[in-house]
Amino acid sequence: MAEVPALRCAIYTRTSSDEGLIQDYNSLAAQRDACAAYIVSQKHEGWVRTRRVYEDGGYSGGNLDRPALRDLFEDMALGGIDIVVIYKIDRLTRSLRDFARLSETFSRHNASFVAVTQQFNTASSMGRLTLNILLTFAQFEREMAGDRIRDKKAASTRLGIWMGGNPALGYDAPAKKLVVNPAEADAVRYIFRRFVELESMAELQKDLVRAGIVSKRRVRKGDQPYGGVNLTWHPLHKILTNPLYKGVIRQNGQSFTGRHEPIIDARQFDRVQKLVRQVADREKAKRALAYPSLLRGIIFDMAGEPLYTRHTLRKSVKYNYYFSRSLAAKAPVKKPVSNPDSPLRLSAPAVEKLVVQTLAKHLRDRQWLESTVPTVRRLRATLGNAQELAAEVERQLASPTGLIRQLLTRVELNKVTLRLFLNRRWLFERLDISPQNGPQPYGAAPVVITINNHPLRCGNDLRFVFDGPSEAAGPDHRMVREILRAIRWFDALSSGAFDTIQELAEEEGVCAPLITDRIRLAFLAPDIVEMILEGRQPASMTIGSLRRARPLPMSWPEQRRLLLGDKGDGDPRAGHLAGNAVELNAQHSHTGPIDT
Repeated sequence: MAEVPALRCAIYTRTSSDEGLIQDYNSLAAQRDACAAYIVSQKHEGWVRTRRVYEDGGYSGGNLDRPALRDLFEDMALGGIDIVVIYKIDRLTRSLRDFARLSETFSRHNASFVAVTQQFNTASSMGRLTLNILLTFAQFEREMAGDRIRDKKAASTRLGIWMGGNPALGYDAPAKKLVVNPAEADAVRYIFRRFVELESMAELQKDLVRAGIVSKRRVRKGDQPYGGVNLTWHPLHKILTNPLYKGVIRQNGQSFTGRHEPIIDARQFDRVQKLVRQVADREKAKRALAYPSLLRGIIFDMAGEPLYTRHTLRKSVKYNYYFSRSLAAKAPVKKPVSNPDSPLRLSAPAVEKLVVQTLAKHLRDRQWLESTVPTVRRLRATLGNAQELAAEVERQLASPTGLIRQLLTRVELNKVTLRLFLNRRWLFERLDISPQNGPQPYGAAPVVITINNHPLRCGNDLRFVFDGPSEAAGPDHRMVREILRAIRWFDALSSGAFDTIQELAEEEGVCAPLITDRIRLAFLAPDIVEMILEGRQPASMTIGSLRRARPLPMSWPEQRRLLLGDKGDGDPRAGHLAGNAVELNAQHSHTGPIDT
């Protein structure tokens, strides 16, 4: 008779609560004994029990985040387990979704599982139906238990009973009841008193550091201490706004009188809440004053998600951005330019300059006004008013007065399109449009300006080349500085002030290869230099393109073809490189300008 191959059987047990685990014979032990007896009964099938027992005491079956279950999977992946023996299906999981993942894991490692008290064969359709029914009821039981716990918690909270969790600074929780910790309570009273005196979160943080007041010291499972660190803005704000200190317990937006002893007087607590809001408003006003964002609150991407404002500091220089929500909590990821819906991180001054220039250009465009204004009876007066409004709009970049927010109701953009929504009523009243006959030309629909553009990558910079007449964007000071430095280096060498490039490099504090590489910019064609000084260079010409133009042709026509992309050289971009280029995206590899 052939020998039956051995099947290694691992026992897995679980309980949802850790209550009773300290008893000599608990639920885990009962499950383990039942599973062990079942393995012995299957000895004729070659079943052999493994030495290790996998036990999760006090872990929910609603998820798979359990230490013993992770160990079970690791040993299964190593090929040391053939069958997992459990007491009931719900000991393994109470979730249909998690069971599907478990089934896939078992199948991948050529393992199976057996429930001691629930016998069925999953090889048949009836067995699989039975299993799904059992899991459905297990999940229903778990959800019902959760509902009962939530109802009990809500009822207890209405009675003023604290329902557990980590006790706040100033309280301890022996026997799961809040009791005042005298030393910590004095620290809480000090925090509230000093905040009223200082009226500043930043000053309060400094004061608490000097006073030696730190966060609550706690102990994790395994007697690992943590806490006892300096209080930062968020923990301080949480302390100052926690109604627990005035004897109130909060549940689902409702407040109930608690049974614990308050630390802060109710009148003082309410006074601090009012002061917290005032300080927050003041700080918000300071940030707005530091950078008066013209489009804050009215700028969105094409999906309708608002763009937020943020700034970074580099060498004490502040750089402001509008950025997508998906980039709010993580560093921006380099996206392909061809994807117009990728997350945006746009230079705030460049976006605002683009919006202002677009508005001013349209207000000075007679053809656009004639197509937008419903009457031409007083066109001369309307054109004059539009010219004045365009000039006032352009002044908003230097001294904002709120005019942009009156004129614009919404700004939408992605990497290929800009759309401006103008307040029709406000615009027509400002242009003094009042037809002699018929109703006023006001309506709910805004006046919409849509501009499409061509995304163009120039080195690390992402520039937008918009259709329409070219407008000078101002000189690029980095290119101007680079050219002037190259001329100065050439003059120093040609005049004999320095005999070698190495001597000049030591004097300038740079490496010799840098001078060798950059000094060729002193030989740029005069018309190219003049174009750079006046800010008329095409979008493709950046500091990066100048640095990469090696070797620089000595022939000026060749330089024009290389740097300007003349139409005759076959460059497919040459037709639109001279368009209105406004740099929107900040460099992906750094936060500010390139310094050399």
